[in-house]
Amino acid sequence: MNCLLAKESKLERVSDPLHSYRSKRNFALTPEPHRSESLSEEYLTFVVQKHWASKLHYDLRLELNGTMKSWAVPKGPSLDPSVKRMAVQVEDHPLSYAHFEGTVPAKLYGAGKVIVWDTGAWSPLHEPELGYREGHLKFELHGQKLRGKWVLVRMKGQDEKQAAWLLIKEKDSFARPTQEYNVLDALPESVRREAPSPLFTSDLTLPPQAVRCALPTSLAPQLATLVDAAPLDASEWSFEVKFDGYRMLVRNDRHGARFFTRSGLDWTAKLDTLKSVFDQMKLPQGWYDGEIILPNEAGLPDFGGLQLAFESKRTDPVLLYLFDLPYVLGHDLRDAPLDARRTLLQQLLSKAPSERVRFSENFEAPPESLVVSACKLGLEGIIAKRRISPYRSTRSQDWIKLKCAQRQEFVIAGYTAAKGSRSEFGALLLGVHDEWGVLQYAGKVGTGFSQQTLEGIKKDLKRLARSTSPFSMAIKIDGPVHWVNPTLMAEVSFAEWTRLGRIRHAVFRGLRTDQNTRTVEREKALPPPLRNASKTSDSNSSRGVLKKLRVTNPERIIDASTGTTKVELVQYYGRVGDLMMMHLKGRPVSLLRAPEGIQGQLFFQKHTATDKLPGIRQMNSAPEPSQPSMLEVTSKQGLLSAAQWNVVEFHTSNNRTGALERPDRMVFDLDPGQGVAWEQVIEGAQLMHAMLTQLALPSFIKTSGGKGLHIVVPLRRLYDWETVKGFSRAIVQHMAKTIPQRFVALSGPKNRVRKIFIDYLRNGRGASTVSAWSARARPGLGISVPVAWAELPMLRGGDHWCVRTVHERISTPNDPWKDYAKANHSLSSAMSILGWSPPLK
Repeated sequence: MNCLLAKESKLERVSDPLHSYRSKRNFALTPEPHRSESLSEEYLTFVVQKHWASKLHYDLRLELNGTMKSWAVPKGPSLDPSVKRMAVQVEDHPLSYAHFEGTVPAKLYGAGKVIVWDTGAWSPLHEPELGYREGHLKFELHGQKLRGKWVLVRMKGQDEKQAAWLLIKEKDSFARPTQEYNVLDALPESVRREAPSPLFTSDLTLPPQAVRCALPTSLAPQLATLVDAAPLDASEWSFEVKFDGYRMLVRNDRHGARFFTRSGLDWTAKLDTLKSVFDQMKLPQGWYDGEIILPNEAGLPDFGGLQLAFESKRTDPVLLYLFDLPYVLGHDLRDAPLDARRTLLQQLLSKAPSERVRFSENFEAPPESLVVSACKLGLEGIIAKRRISPYRSTRSQDWIKLKCAQRQEFVIAGYTAAKGSRSEFGALLLGVHDEWGVLQYAGKVGTGFSQQTLEGIKKDLKRLARSTSPFSMAIKIDGPVHWVNPTLMAEVSFAEWTRLGRIRHAVFRGLRTDQNTRTVEREKALPPPLRNASKTSDSNSSRGVLKKLRVTNPERIIDASTGTTKVELVQYYGRVGDLMMMHLKGRPVSLLRAPEGIQGQLFFQKHTATDKLPGIRQMNSAPEPSQPSMLEVTSKQGLLSAAQWNVVEFHTSNNRTGALERPDRMVFDLDPGQGVAWEQVIEGAQLMHAMLTQLALPSFIKTSGGKGLHIVVPLRRLYDWETVKGFSRAIVQHMAKTIPQRFVALSGPKNRVRKIFIDYLRNGRGASTVSAWSARARPGLGISVPVAWAELPMLRGGDHWCVRTVHERISTPNDPWKDYAKANHSLSSAMSILGWSPPLK
């Protein structure tokens, strides 16, 4: 699960919060860390260390305000909400202690063995400093063993030398009764060590693209794109059955298998029998991608039966078909070709055959005949996958689906009254989200229900009842209508879409609980993808450019989290250089350099000699002749020169040559504060888009490559810097005043807790914004990518794409901004609508 939280200092540091820690230790003898080193810049870290001191205990540590706040938990954490564990507060520890494993020598303070029993990210559920001071700290853990919501409560009392707290698991999907599961006994070892299984390593050869790495804690699946015809170049594709079930990702580590839905929900407890089967196979550690189904009497997938199996908690007959292997044996296989990954998966499954866990076979036949055969058998269709394609956690045209009939998910927004012999309800009212993320009516479904399904759905509908319609527009329905909160999702097959956007001859297939209703939109079939010529031409182009450029220290690691090297970053800029020039040419740039990689010191370069940087020139952009000239990237070669010079980020100003004192764009940076979920960022962007539309200002959006989103308004060069900045501030202040629960117009971490700061300061003279297609100097090397407003609900974060996944976007690179150049607008009408005037000078 993707969990990235901004780290913000909220309290004034005491002079030395680690004084007590240091005073108790002799660092000439103990291997424990002396100094505090920084942890992740993107999230708050927690660790639970198992410590064999005079008595075995567990130490819980939460990163807060530059140290690890620490509690000794004698009996260790429990997943049972009815169990309250004593947690004795001890001295703050340095941040670097989160990585410590080792043995403190005898006769020293804390003597004994220490292991990292669990670690990950933690997110406060309210103001953390306030909760810590008041003795009621609620938070959520995102670890390998401990997950979900927890609370630390300080016990009352004045005489104790060390404050006593209670550590309590809150009730959620990760809670487990002690008699059913004891996490301390089930998972006793360190999470730092992962040993490959010797049963599978003797005669297996990993593909050359495999990269050594730790097993990630979460993984988003690759999704298929609906197309209206089979690909013409069938030899480039492999074909599999489209299973009528639930997508399932299996994370198998030394502690066993865990099962996750496509949206990241942990369904391990629901699939306990399948977990036991998987564990008995003793497959190597890795991520396994597949689909669970429930076969009917004919052996074909029964989606309705699968849903009922989960409702009745009788999932023993469920089968798992595996079709991909993104990670295995301590290696990342995502860049390996599909055929190589599947061959390895098939070899592994052949060594551990199981009737419950099966390999999804290829079918060697013309795709048209495969579709016909699948439809005759009553299957949903087929999936085609490009044989040479990598594994990417997004929807891609390297995986396509051909369906026998139209079928997709819909949001349930209400229901009609029952008629005739049926007493539960008449028909379900269905909706999909439009390109703006607004729920629109799509028709109704009144057939395909069993009696058991009718009764189960009616219970859910009663629980979700509301008085108003969740649709954006009024709809006309015959007879009484009952509205519900739009949180249920139905799988429905139908004959066709009408011109009004309604479905005809709909049949209910089942409820879906493995996805988020916010992602439901009308699925439109695309033409089949063209031949895969782009990879070869891209590769040849990059090689040709690099032949002319001498890259010093090519194997230097730029990003330790992914192992990305300097030469890979240069190759990336060679690949996107032509796309990026649309956003760079004629603009002053600031260059963010990272000579020691992004984990080292970073610094901006706005002025420099350019004689050794071909493709970069000094531009006469200084307001005063005595000031140094700014820089401009004039060609793709300049990007490569800069990357060779250890530049990671390219930032551009809001002006161009020819009228440097008059900006040609206005930028709004949506910067989420602590506690803001990504869904709120999407909603904030949509609200901002609606506001700009109301002001008659065309706007374009791009990912930031970091936490947020950038909204850009192209302008006619009619106004000076103060006017543009002043008006952008007025827009932001209006948004913050109108929707104060969502937005704030003041910068600073204290002001934007659980709110989005709309940064208008990028519109001042000398300010800059990261360019589209620029990499970011953050773990993962996210990139800033132009997107269409309709794509917004599909994004997983501001770093949806990164340097290593850019190929997923190359097919439609700048298309969402194709009208940018002709969309520049005057601000006079917008100023009038908002009732704002520039200050007199």
